[in-house]
Amino acid sequence: MSALEPRDTEVADISDRSGPHDMATDTVLSRNHRALSIGIVSVVLLIAFEATAVGTAMPVAARELDGVSLYAFAFSGFFTTSLFGMVLSGQWSDRRGPLAPLTAGIGSFVAGLLLAGTASTMWVFIAGRAVQGLGGGLVIVALYVIVGRAYPERLRPSIMAAFAAAWVVPSIVGPLASGAVTEHLGWRWVFVGIPVLVVFPLAIALPQIRRRAGGPVGEGAGEGAERSSFDLRRIRLALGISLGAGLLQYAAQDLRWLSLLPGAAGAALLVPAVRGLLPRGTYRAARGLPSVVLLRGVAAGSFIAAESFVPLMLVTQRGLSPTLAGFSLAAGGVTWALGSWVQSRPRMAQHRERLMTLGMVLVAAAIAAAPSVLIEAVPVWTVAVAWAFGCFGMGLVIASTSVLLLRLSAPEEAGTNSAALQISDALSNVVLLAAGGAAFAALGGGTVAHTTATTASHPAAFAVVFLPMAAVALTGAWVTRRVRAHS
Repeated sequence: MSALEPRDTEVADISDRSGPHDMATDTVLSRNHRALSIGIVSVVLLIAFEATAVGTAMPVAARELDGVSLYAFAFSGFFTTSLFGMVLSGQWSDRRGPLAPLTAGIGSFVAGLLLAGTASTMWVFIAGRAVQGLGGGLVIVALYVIVGRAYPERLRPSIMAAFAAAWVVPSIVGPLASGAVTEHLGWRWVFVGIPVLVVFPLAIALPQIRRRAGGPVGEGAGEGAERSSFDLRRIRLALGISLGAGLLQYAAQDLRWLSLLPGAAGAALLVPAVRGLLPRGTYRAARGLPSVVLLRGVAAGSFIAAESFVPLMLVTQRGLSPTLAGFSLAAGGVTWALGSWVQSRPRMAQHRERLMTLGMVLVAAAIAAAPSVLIEAVPVWTVAVAWAFGCFGMGLVIASTSVLLLRLSAPEEAGTNSAALQISDALSNVVLLAAGGAAFAALGGGTVAHTTATTASHPAAFAVVFLPMAAVALTGAWVTRRVRAHS
């Protein structure tokens, strides 16, 4: 999993197979790309709606299935299998093309929703979430490979901005729609109703993917035979990272001495697996691809770990209702999409590294400003404003890391490297959230899984989460200076 050698020339694009067209006016919605763009953005819209809607219905599902004590496993089950799905999808896409893993991923995603929606026990519900996570991991990496193959480099920032924009409406409408369905029809309809939405994006996207990005790169007789088999070592490492992440999450939920055992076992599995699945030099911020992958983890992990505690802080410390606390983050979906749009502008391409530095500074400032509402004199809307700026910074950074990764990846390595980017993102989420949750509990906040809106938490418990995460985000500003492959 190595980046291409440093070079000044553009990556040779393999996607312009449809003949000459006007380069100046070509966009992601031009005739050459329109159907594919609508199809794959619709897939992202489906994933976004599921993520926002299901999160609202899950507490009710856990209560009705008498599984509140297992609530956290509904999240960790999704996460651990998605890690394995990411690695598998990278291997599958590089060797056979992204069409098969995308189709299998959507099928698994739908099957998981149906299994969870018809579950009669909490363990069956958790199994459904695990099947769904496998599908999500397969889909997200396959989408990145499709972007790398089907779009010229000048259009990739725009399609990444469209992916971010696809989250705006679901982030606002999803919780409200899910809440209404859960209240009037029941939580099961949230799960079994979403699969109906998959028909439209599949019908539009699959024919275009088959035509423009369906097969493996380099299908000559010798090369095709050489790359036909999967790398079993990487598959074993993927199993190790999934199992290790699951054990680490389990240990972080309960601060007992016995929890050190699964925690140590999880770390023992994670360390060699991560070293084998991420580009060499990632954790020392080697220039180029390793720093791009590291930056993705630093940005996503610090921001998501902090964001997880914002509604809880507003409810327990300032007395807001859960709905109002959730709406404090609603503007972030719009500003995140705005940041992604800004980085997609052609004239911004030469300033990409500076935009990423600005983005990480905004993220660090937003995280550091959030706990100011622990002071009664500070108005609660301060969090909403700070988080809007932080999400704008995330839009600049996340989309840019995706663009840079595809630029630094050889076509036959796009799947493997895209999987590494997603692993860095997802794994840093769980590690930093586990660390923040442990610190929160140690200072009297209670565990993340069991703290409720009526539980009074010590203000210092929140400060010990936000301030270290702000420091982690600030280190990301330094990492942005090392994403260039050469000085």
